[in-house]
Amino acid sequence: MNRQLHTPEGVRDILGAECEKKHVIDRRLKDAILSYGYEQLETPAFEFFDIFGKEIGTTPSQDLYKFFDREGNTLVLRPDVTPSVARVYANYLQQASPLPVRLFYSGNVYINHSSLQGRLKETTQIGAECIGDTSVEADAELVSLAIHSLQAAGLSDFTISIGHMNFLKGLVEAYHFSEEEEASIYDLIINKNFFGLEELLVEKTVNENLQQLYASIGKLFSSPDEFSQLERLAEGFPRIAGTFTYFKELYEMLTMYGVEQYVSFELGLVSRYHYYTGILFYGYTYGSGEAILSGGRYDALLSYFGCDRPAIGFAILSDQLLIAMERQGIPIPLEERRRAYFYDEAHYREAIERTQQDRRQGWRVRLYRLPEDGEADTTIEAVKADGYDVTVLS
Repeated sequence: MNRQLHTPEGVRDILGAECEKKHVIDRRLKDAILSYGYEQLETPAFEFFDIFGKEIGTTPSQDLYKFFDREGNTLVLRPDVTPSVARVYANYLQQASPLPVRLFYSGNVYINHSSLQGRLKETTQIGAECIGDTSVEADAELVSLAIHSLQAAGLSDFTISIGHMNFLKGLVEAYHFSEEEEASIYDLIINKNFFGLEELLVEKTVNENLQQLYASIGKLFSSPDEFSQLERLAEGFPRIAGTFTYFKELYEMLTMYGVEQYVSFELGLVSRYHYYTGILFYGYTYGSGEAILSGGRYDALLSYFGCDRPAIGFAILSDQLLIAMERQGIPIPLEERRRAYFYDEAHYREAIERTQQDRRQGWRVRLYRLPEDGEADTTIEAVKADGYDVTVLS
């Protein structure tokens, strides 16, 4: 294999119409987030290793791209933008205003997935973060913004699955599992091995109410109205019962935004990022083998940067979103107006004048000399196939 002509495994080149369509989607997402009053920021593609260390609960070390600078510091390509945003807030913004800060970003992230997973190792994320507001109203705003962003991109058939860390934490605390058993429970749930979870609970002789609550993990509920039986089982377990109360309040707010039809509740939602502390949500649609959106509340993350502030955010995987939309046959028209001029020698000056005028009016313009070898028709048709209106000056 000639390495000069190929990319490493897990990354790819994006060309032509596909590249332009991706940027169209990115602009739509950004416009939707801007409409909610969020301010854009940029963070470096690489940071100190400590920003994504084990204590923070982000990507495992073996999945990071690590290297060294001239001074011997360990650096990593960012696998996740949220810790970078937390660092920026703690460094520059925490004293700027007592009001919640709304930020959004667009950038590539890098995760060294196992080659057996067949997943891209470089992807683009567009995300929003609200820092300084611990209310359920802030949670409702972020879920609503996530839905409106996907709609703005052109997607209509999708669902946002919502869970809460307190449900699982309440279940685990109710029985006082060991740390090893807790880790096993979370691994079983992440891998959706509910048979293994049931077997573990039987071995530990967990009481009947808790077993039935565990059995609800993995099931989808279209609204909190379907929680009545589970609420009765949760009596005596305040943390679990409080989760159902929270879902009802959140759902009522989402109906005010008019987005409740896109929402479902999944009590067993967990994340491989351990910094999440409250609501979790994921976006799913047809044509994508993984979530196109993920988010949640991370009220403890900023404390690692010396700033004790609550926060919630989400990220959209624009590469996965584009793939899903193309597989669903959703048209993504290219937004720029395109025009091409073919000229012969006698009309060269006129061609330049007209192209310059069109460019000032916002057109994307190409200029071609008419072929003299009888290939003019073929060349013109090729330019038209690129989406250009053609004018021949001869």
